[in-house]
Amino acid sequence: MITVGVITASDKGSRGEREDLSGQVIKNMVEELGWEVKILEIVPDEQKIIEAKLIEYADEHKVDVIFTTGGTGFSPRDVTPEATLAVVERLTPGIPEAMRLESLKVTPRAMLSRAAAGIRGKTVIINLPGSPKGVKECLTVVLQSLEHGIEILKGTAGECAQPIK
Repeated sequence: MITVGVITASDKGSRGEREDLSGQVIKNMVEELGWEVKILEIVPDEQKIIEAKLIEYADEHKVDVIFTTGGTGFSPRDVTPEATLAVVERLTPGIPEAMRLESLKVTPRAMLSRAAAGIRGKTVIINLPGSPKGVKECLTVVLQSLEHGIEILKGTAGECAQPIK
């Protein structure tokens, strides 16, 4: 069973001024795969708060993957990638590269995403966009390979390479 934490970074959402739709899209998509969402939370766009939640989910709750949504753009309040980079031990640049590549097929503005991804301990952390549409586009790409990556990280999968014949 793959366990998931979802953090929505949104000032308005954390104050109850806007409904969180992106976090729910993540929850629905991963539950369709049989994964368990252990925590779904909305926090303000504050780097230290986001960092603390990422650390809590990874180190205390020990979820396999944390998806963040929101805070990946150019606004001065968009600090989710900085929070992620501050807490991960190893980067996984292919994940945000693949998301941007796929999103560029839909809109040239995808190049403005500052999403990051990495590994903390045995937890993968992935920044997703803040819109439900963007979350669905990016998560569709990520989910194709993520389960295998998590299995390797947890030590429950075999080699990626095929034997030489």
